Amino acid sequence: MTEIIHGDLYDFPKYYDLLFGSDWKAEYDFLLACFDRYAKCKVKRVFEPACGTGRLLIKLAQKAGLEVSGNDLNEKAVAFCNARFQKAKLADRVEVGDMSNFTVKKKFHASFNTINSFRHLSTERQAVGHLKCMAEGLTKGGLYILGIHLTPTVGDRMESESWVARRGNLQVNSVMWSKELDLKKRNEHLGLTIDVYTPTNHIQLHDTMDYRTYTAKQMKSLLAKVPEFEVVALHDFRYEMDDIIEIEPNTEDVVFVLRKR
Repeated sequence: MTEIIHGDLYDFPKYYDLLFGSDWKAEYDFLLACFDRYAKCKVKRVFEPACGTGRLLIKLAQKAGLEVSGNDLNEKAVAFCNARFQKAKLADRVEVGDMSNFTVKKKFHASFNTINSFRHLSTERQAVGHLKCMAEGLTKGGLYILGIHLTPTVGDRMESESWVARRGNLQVNSVMWSKELDLKKRNEHLGLTIDVYTPTNHIQLHDTMDYRTYTAKQMKSLLAKVPEFEVVALHDFRYEMDDIIEIEPNTEDVVFVLRKR
């Protein structure tokens, strides 16, 4: 029998973490390579805004020996993340906070936001506020690695994505699709269905979310409002260091490597 739940994926951090944490290695390797190639300072402290369950923070702390921290609005995700650090005998590193309005106790050398969490910021004011906060928290020469889907102005756009992840006897299948796109209001309304399978149960979670849209021109305009940052490289979601991209009218996946001037 299937249990149907209408709720927020972020309130189920165990399932969220399995979905987005199973393929951490490519992003992890890419981040370390970016720190080495593009930063003009030695990267010792790393910050992640909207860090969720800390799927990459824990790896950067355990495997790379970095001092990490982050924030997220969802209290359950923060609790999950800090429990993970405690289990690894590390101090709590994450706090509940708004990524568009925050300060840090100690400046960081690098930061990242790689899976569209930035697009949860629904207004230009919030987006600018976020970038200003990130710049303020970074040391000079430090990096902010920001990955988002742009809205292409030529050709077809990606309208759905699906993932399958498994850990032990737990399997999670996910499908996300665009339900409505309003370019005038700059909002994409998404549907999300998560199927969770254990040997004895099947849970189906239905969720929706809204993302702010960005064309290449709109993203360029936004970055121009935060002159503290310079764009030093553009990559895509394949996370391959040797592939430097240029944004074309049909480009969707972009990782902006920003450096504080």
